[in-house]
Parts: sequence; structure tokens; C-alpha cells
Amino acid sequence: MGSPVVVFVHGLVMDNLSSWYFTVANPVARFASVLLYDLRGHGRSERPETGYQVTDMVADLKGMLDVEEIDEPIHLVGNSFGGLLALAFALEHPSRVAGLILVDAHWSEQGWADEMVRTLGLQGAERDQKILESFQDWLGRHSGRKRNRLAKNAEALVYGTSLLADLEASPTVDEARLMEVQCPVLALYGEHSDIRQRGERLAAALPQCTLRVVEGCTHSILWEATEKVRSTIVNWLKEQREGV
Repeated sequence: MGSPVVVFVHGLVMDNLSSWYFTVANPVARFASVLLYDLRGHGRSERPETGYQVTDMVADLKGMLDVEEIDEPIHLVGNSFGGLLALAFALEHPSRVAGLILVDAHWSEQGWADEMVRTLGLQGAERDQKILESFQDWLGRHSGRKRNRLAKNAEALVYGTSLLADLEASPTVDEARLMEVQCPVLALYGEHSDIRQRGERLAAALPQCTLRVVEGCTHSILWEATEKVRSTIVNWLKEQREGV
């Protein structure tokens, strides 16, 4: 069997490619060609003032694959908002996707963007508490200096760009449209995740989806159960490569 191409997509605002680099990407790179990248406005990518609709970020991914001359179908691994983007890419470019791994992924059903904008639009102590609740396991692995840099970058992205308005303007995807995703899908959700029910409905609507619930975890399963998530992803990708 040839070496598959696996592209990792990170989450929104308080995230970048390092979350995949330090958890799953390196073990996968032992048997696959791996591609990591920062979403626009995140990490080392440029932060334009506009262009943050889901369709813009799907176009970014396609452009990157074109530049890298990756024509074969890829496996997309997305965490949280990154899972939403992976799913959107599969809907827009089905012939370019061999499989999806969605880690506590959002999906852009009706009302999703409003919820996201309300959360990202919090300010002051309420915002700081929400960040702590959502990212404490990841932030706890970084120095205070790096945490401050991440917070400043997140603030610049939320308040210095059209991100919130663009998310609200992004098209929604209903359950009927999900039937168009014909590739194999692995969906991992935390037992106590606040979006578990959304994930269960997503998994039920996808024609070839395997749902696995990780016990004792919240939305941050990539950090709360890193070893479990890593081994599950590695084994699933190997099974797909071998045609199991």
C-alpha cells in the first residue's frame, strides 16, 4: 500500500498547528505523509482584516493542497472547529477526501454560528473564565509567557478582524446535506462534552461514520485523553490504509 497523506486542522482562536504536532502528528508521520498548517489569522499565518467565512478557510486549504501538488485523496483530521472545516471541505471537494477524523467537532448546523459568536464575543472576567474552562488542559502545558502570547493573538483575531461577522455569514449545513459525505468517518466525542449531542446527530446523519465516546472527557479530549485519542486515530488510519 502507498503512503497516505494526512492533513491536520486545528481549532479556532486559542489554537494553532502545535496542538497536533505535540499530540498525534508525529506518530502518524511514521507511516503517512503528514501536513500541518495554521489557519489564517492563527499561529504564524498572516492575519488579514477580513476573509474568515468557512468557505474562505476551505478555499485556503484547497489552495495549500494545490501549491503542494497534492492531487490524491487525503485524510483530514480536524479538532473542534477544525473538524467543521474538514467536513466542509469534504462536502465541497468530495473527490479529494479519502476519509475524515472528527475530534469533538462542531458542524455548521442552524444556530451554530450564533453560539460561537456569543462565546467569542465575551469580554472581561467572563471571557477569561470561559477561556480557562475551555483550554485549561492545553494552556497548562505552556509557560506563562506563551499563554500570554496566545491570549493576545486571540484578542487581536476576535476584535481586530471580521471573524465574528464572517462566522455569522457562513452558510449552514443541514442533516440532509451530510448524506453527501460518502467517505469513511471516525467521530470522537467526550462523554461530558457540551456538544456531544450535536456530535451524535452528526454521526447518525453521515452514511459511513463510526462514533466513539471517550469516557470522563469534556470538549477538550485531545488534551484530556491524548494517549487514547492518539492510539485511536493511528489505528483507524492504519486500518483505512490496509483496507480493513
